[in-house]
Amino acid sequence: MSSIRLYLLDALAERGPMHGHQLRLLAEEEHVHVWTDISVGAVYGALKRMLADGLIRETRSERAGSYPQRQVYEITEQGIAALREMRAAALGAVVIRTDPFDLAMTRLDRDRLDDLPTVIAERIRTLEHMLDDAHAMLDRAAPYLTVGEAFVMTHKVARIRADIAWHHELLTELPAIIADESARKDPS
Repeated sequence: MSSIRLYLLDALAERGPMHGHQLRLLAEEEHVHVWTDISVGAVYGALKRMLADGLIRETRSERAGSYPQRQVYEITEQGIAALREMRAAALGAVVIRTDPFDLAMTRLDRDRLDDLPTVIAERIRTLEHMLDDAHAMLDRAAPYLTVGEAFVMTHKVARIRADIAWHHELLTELPAIIADESARKDPS
């Protein structure tokens, strides 16, 4: 499922024909890079792929002032059908990304076990800063968000809070983890 396709097709379906620069500005204005996996810089590449796939079509070219000529795109019937399918797929998909930290915790450097409390405490501080940033972003964006958008943005806050709680639990379990790792010294 491509988030950027979902976003761009929805924008064209809701707002009508637009050129790539307008779509990019819309994505920047809505700060989609903050609360989705969309990179604003990927808009033009996604438009080219959707054009090749028949999901959008060029309707005209336009030039404003000294700006370069721009292609204006609109969604096709195939694009509308794809948008419906993407919406349904996205609502049904559950995505939990793996964290390389988990693998590292199962492959500890036994010579550096004493560093773990500091490493975990630093991760907690980093997560707390991320939580503060997420709250600040939500506060700044709140006046411009729909009820649904505001609620969705709290999902990131909830995930960060859960990660912080898990790391605190890890700190509690760390003595047992370190003892177990120490007891399993090099098997050679």
